[in-house]
Amino acid sequence: MRKLLLVDDDEKLAEPLQLYFSRFDLSLDNETNPLDAIERIKREACDLVILDVMLPQIDGFETCKRIRQFSDIPIIMLTARGEVMDRVVGLELGADDYLPKPFEPRELVARIENVLRRKNPTNANTVYHWGDLHLDLERKQLLRNDQAVPVTATELALLSLLVKNRDRVLSRDDIMHELRGIDADIYSRAIDVLVSRLRQKLQRPGLIRTVRGLGYQLVEQ
Repeated sequence: MRKLLLVDDDEKLAEPLQLYFSRFDLSLDNETNPLDAIERIKREACDLVILDVMLPQIDGFETCKRIRQFSDIPIIMLTARGEVMDRVVGLELGADDYLPKPFEPRELVARIENVLRRKNPTNANTVYHWGDLHLDLERKQLLRNDQAVPVTATELALLSLLVKNRDRVLSRDDIMHELRGIDADIYSRAIDVLVSRLRQKLQRPGLIRTVRGLGYQLVEQ
């Protein structure tokens, strides 16, 4: 059973989600205080964090930032306003997905399963090299000089998608559909942020090419 952690100061939210999630073989614990949640993630194994933006003491963005300092655990952010900039900021800080409040529990479960599936692909069996960079899809690792590059599950999924489709240009809609399974018309800026973040971590200019007006393509070097 997958173990999830909900970080939300709404104490009434956890119990109904716990009951609903149990139908999908998901176990949900909760923390109302983000600082307590950070410490809990440090000491306990967890498969995914559901993180609200509006929190006491420090907000969800700061909480996400602090978690990313020591862990690449998948994070889904809950945004009350559902504004595009909230989603962009969340992606910039390392979130893997986002869902506006109010939401349908089934949609949240679908996003959880999608993120976990990206983190643990079943059909990855290829190794790729670009100079000092080494991508092992079977082990879900990106290495530079045999040292792990700290990429999130979504960043690794994006790189894997570009590798598998390196003979074609992927539009923003293509990428959003493959990574999130939703219409990407109003979320193209979020894809641009994700690509930019991955480029910074790869540290290889030109590996991901921008094709003006079309999208992105991985260029063998």
